[in-house]
Amino acid sequence: MPSHPPDSVVSFPDGQPVRADDVPRVAEHLFRQEAGRLISMLTGIFGLERLQLAEDVVQEALMRALQVWPFQGLPDEPAAWLFQTARRLALDVIRREKTFRIKQPQIVTNVEQQLTELDARDPQFEAELRDARLRLVFACCHPALPEEAQVALALKTLGGFSTEEIAAAFLCSEPAMAKRLTRARQKIRDERIPFEIPAGPELAERLAGVLKVLYLLFNEGYRATSGERLIKEEICAEAIRLARLVADHPAMGQPAAHALLALMLFNEARRPARVDAQGQLVRLRDQDRARWDYNRIAEGLAQLALAAVGQEASDYHLQAGIAACHCTAADYASTDWARILCLYDQLLAHHDSPIYALNRAVAVGQVHGPAAGMEAVEMLIHRHELASYPLLYAVMGDFAVRLERFDVAADHLREALRLTTLPTEQAFLRQQLRELDQSEG
Repeated sequence: MPSHPPDSVVSFPDGQPVRADDVPRVAEHLFRQEAGRLISMLTGIFGLERLQLAEDVVQEALMRALQVWPFQGLPDEPAAWLFQTARRLALDVIRREKTFRIKQPQIVTNVEQQLTELDARDPQFEAELRDARLRLVFACCHPALPEEAQVALALKTLGGFSTEEIAAAFLCSEPAMAKRLTRARQKIRDERIPFEIPAGPELAERLAGVLKVLYLLFNEGYRATSGERLIKEEICAEAIRLARLVADHPAMGQPAAHALLALMLFNEARRPARVDAQGQLVRLRDQDRARWDYNRIAEGLAQLALAAVGQEASDYHLQAGIAACHCTAADYASTDWARILCLYDQLLAHHDSPIYALNRAVAVGQVHGPAAGMEAVEMLIHRHELASYPLLYAVMGDFAVRLERFDVAADHLREALRLTTLPTEQAFLRQQLRELDQSEG
C-alpha cells in the first residue's frame, strides 16, 4: 500500500476511469489540497533558497497526473500517487543537477537519504510536516517582502495556485505577476530569510503578518476576485487548515489567532447555503439555514471563547463577533442588527476601511431603515477604493428597491453588473433586473 499523508481528505472512487475532460477538475481538487504539503516537505529538505525548485517539482507531479490519469484511470490513492511522484522527481533533480553536485556536494548524500526514507506512515512524519508548513507560512509572510508579494507567494506555495490565477486575483498581467513572484523568491535568497518559526518578541511581531495573509487567503476563497466560481472551497479549506495549525501551536495560539479561526469557521459554516442547487447566488436573508454547518458554528463559538482571554479586541475579534450574530440568529428577522452596527462602529474606530464602512451602511439600513442606509452608502461614493467595487452599487440598488425607487435601483444594479467579472454575481444581478422589469410592468 503506498504511503500517503494521513490527514488527506480526498475521496474518489477507487480505480475509477476518468474521462479526459474530467481530469483537470479532479487534478485541481487534489493539487489544491496537497500542493502546500508537498512544497513544505521539499523545501524543508532542499532549503528555503531552493523554493522555486520545490514548486517546480510539485508542478511537474501534477503535469504527470494530467498525462497519465486519462489513460490509466484514477489511482486507488490519488494523493499518495502525487506524493510518491513528487518524491521520485525530487530525487531525479538532486542526482542530475550540477548546482547540487558541484557547489554543494556535501549535502547530496544527505538529501538523497532524506528523500528516500520519507515515509508518510511514520507517525513522526505528520508532526514534521506540520512544522514544515508553519515554517513556510512564516517565510512567505516575512516583513522583508511587500504585503502583496506575501499574499501572492502564499497563494503560490501554500495554495497551489498558478501564476495566471494569482495574476487574475491581483488584476495584473501574468508576466507582471511572474516577475513579482521571482523578485519575492530572490528577496528570500538575498535576505537569507530563515526557514524557521521565530521565537520571543519576533514571533509576536511576525504573527500579525501571518494572520493577515491567512485572512486574505480565506477571503479570496470565500468571494473570489476572478474566475468562473464565486466560492473556491479548496482555498477556504487550506486557509482554515493553516489557521488551525497556528491557533493550536503552543507559542502562537494568541487570542487574535483564535478569533481569526472563529471568523473563518463561522463564514465556512454558511458557505453551503450561499448558492442553490443550480449554482445561483442566494442572499443571506433568503438562505436555507438548515443547510448551515452547525458543527462548524459550535467550533467557531469555542474558538471565540478562547479568543476572549485577555483584554485584546482585534479586528478579527470584532468581525468574528459580527459573524457569530448571523450564525446564532434563529432566522434573518431575529438577527441582532443593533449589536452588529455597534461592532462595525468599533471596527471603523480601529481601521478606516471602506469595506467595513459599506457593511456598516447595510447594518444602518437594517436598524434605522433603507433611507438611512442609502444615505450612509452615498457618503462612501467618493472613496476611490470603492469606485470599481460592484457590491457598492448592488447595496445601493437593494436600498433603492426597498425605497420603491425602481428606476434608480435599475441604474445601480446595471452598474454593479458592469463592474463584476464573476459569472455567479452577473447571473444574480441579471435576475434582479428581470424582477424589477416585471414589477414595473
